[in-house]
Amino acid sequence: MQKAKPVISVRNVSMEFSGKMVLDNVSFDLADGEILGVIGRSGSGKTVLMHLLKGIDSPPTSGSIIYHLAACPGCLRIAPPGRAGGSCMSCGERMEPLDIDLWNGADPAARDRLIRRTAIMFQRTFALYGNDRVIENVLHALDDAGYPADLAVRRAADLLDQVKLPHRMMHIARDLSGGEKQRVVLARQLAREPVILFADEPTGTLDPRTAGLVHDMLADAVRKERMGMLITSHFSGVIEDLAGRALLLEDGRIVRIGEPRDVISHFLRDYEEAGEHASGQTGERILTARDVSKRYLTVDRGMIRAVDNVSFDVAEREIFGIVGTSGAGKTTLSRMISGIIEPTAGALQIRIGSDWVDMTRPGIGERGRAKMHLGLLHQEYDLYPHRNVLDNLTDAIGLEFPKELAMLKARASLKMAGFSDGITDSVLLRYPGELSSGERHRVALAQVLIREPRLVILDEPTGTMDPITRQDVVHSILHARHEMDETFIIVSHDMDFVREVCDRVALMKGGRITAMGRPDEVLGKPAGQRPIVPEVV
Repeated sequence: MQKAKPVISVRNVSMEFSGKMVLDNVSFDLADGEILGVIGRSGSGKTVLMHLLKGIDSPPTSGSIIYHLAACPGCLRIAPPGRAGGSCMSCGERMEPLDIDLWNGADPAARDRLIRRTAIMFQRTFALYGNDRVIENVLHALDDAGYPADLAVRRAADLLDQVKLPHRMMHIARDLSGGEKQRVVLARQLAREPVILFADEPTGTLDPRTAGLVHDMLADAVRKERMGMLITSHFSGVIEDLAGRALLLEDGRIVRIGEPRDVISHFLRDYEEAGEHASGQTGERILTARDVSKRYLTVDRGMIRAVDNVSFDVAEREIFGIVGTSGAGKTTLSRMISGIIEPTAGALQIRIGSDWVDMTRPGIGERGRAKMHLGLLHQEYDLYPHRNVLDNLTDAIGLEFPKELAMLKARASLKMAGFSDGITDSVLLRYPGELSSGERHRVALAQVLIREPRLVILDEPTGTMDPITRQDVVHSILHARHEMDETFIIVSHDMDFVREVCDRVALMKGGRITAMGRPDEVLGKPAGQRPIVPEVV
């Protein structure tokens, strides 16, 4: 069998930020039609590598990234290298081989055409026009790609069929679940007819069942569109399911490349399961919810029951998990608990000191009073890009501190978020753009913890964390509970994480709690197996 031609050749690529080498002499080929998985710890250089391959941000400090393509001399259409010698699908002319050195003297027009024919799915951002309908989002992408206007509506409908969303075509994008939004993102990227798709942790914040659906769609798109794909993930199952080959990055260097199972085994050599933890001693109730509901009235979908008659209690020092598939109502419930939105019906109270505060009533004496003692890490968080980590952390408190005290508080918060003692000082002086996505996520977690909240709500706290860093966060949460009397509500699709850290779990489906109890009772499968949402979902 003839070996596929490379579509990308990476040669001796290095990248340096502020004196720190984040990529160090990286070399590999990506074959035409291949799915290559990239795995590594947070901060290992995965996202930086992907951005360089896509042509985003600054050029590499050294090295070259060469695309091998086929190009039509008539209409200038670009195609994978295997199309060279064949007829152009647009005008029928003979396709000719074309090499483009992405960062070193490439013809600007050719480079621009190439970048338009590559696609990327970013971590933790859906990049949709939130107020537009789903089909309008896809039509925008087709227009950007220069697709003929008279054929665009049919093509948009076909793309939504391909990602199994024809039934959401006329819905407003912001009303979709996380899994549905990610599938619209995929449809928008396929509108480019890409020669290669870059997927940076595309399903890290999705439940396992929805993630599996997106993975199937990605693999199907590679096959149908005859494109290559490079995918990064912290979850070994993602790489094993999708990739034909994998490479492992450690501190910016490729330390292993080859068969996915072998590479993953090497990556996890220092990883140990935390196992079931002993439940901590809890105190009195700190939160009580009775028949809480949240309903939305929309023009196209009528009445949406996002949360429907939910009742539960949370005790002081308890770690309470909320799980379920995308669209089950988990995030809406967490936003009501944190005081961002009001319940439509029911009673929701949080105890501050000895007083019970009614979260259904606005005002500084009610919900406003409680919000000062609540911390929420959003699924889609943000940091000030032009302020260093220290400033981002101290700004979160909103008070002026002596420099020494600010440094002490910031260091302690970073350690709570999973950073080791040896790197906290260097992290404090760096800017968000100099951190990996996983590191930025942990800084956002530290931003919540530095405010010393009584109740912490974490929405998908481990979506961009590798397994080893995830263990650091497990230990940090348990430490905060035992040493600082913190109470946590954790919304997560990471079933192993929930098993390891939570005392109780509520399983949601269709806005309702369908099961509640110990993690082993609700989730069923033991830790160490690939996380799967139970059949009751």
